[in-house]
Amino acid sequence: MSVAEDDLTPLAPPRAPDRSRRRTVVVLVVLAGLVLALAAPGLLSNLNYYETVDQVLASRASLGSHPVRLEGLVAPGSVVRTARGADFVVTGSRGAIAVHEVGAPPELFGPNIPVVVVGHFASATARVFAGTQILVKHTAQYIAAHPARVRAPNGSVR
Repeated sequence: MSVAEDDLTPLAPPRAPDRSRRRTVVVLVVLAGLVLALAAPGLLSNLNYYETVDQVLASRASLGSHPVRLEGLVAPGSVVRTARGADFVVTGSRGAIAVHEVGAPPELFGPNIPVVVVGHFASATARVFAGTQILVKHTAQYIAAHPARVRAPNGSVR
């Protein structure tokens, strides 16, 4: 007989992964998935998307009367204040859309101002955008080009 055949020392079984560690990892992955599933709708609903004038004109037929945030530049000479709001034209690089806004326009609203108008078209074939809110946009370039328009009397930027 050989020496190896005479050795009756038991061999150590191969080490199995620790069950409690595996269970902990699975529980953490499930919890992380639940947190993401609960947080994602809230985070996505807080995103404010807007469509440019050119995008709205390109997808006009599919938009119908669905609400949209329309972004563009107020055309010079187009602003007419009304008892209920304002009528004006918003321009893009390839077109323009007439807007009838009902509500109080912001203080800084005027010609050559970048704006986002919240509203909709009355129908799929309507030519006038019915706005319910005007949001004045101020980019860094706009603030640099028009410092008097965006500075409050106390010197802060509006």
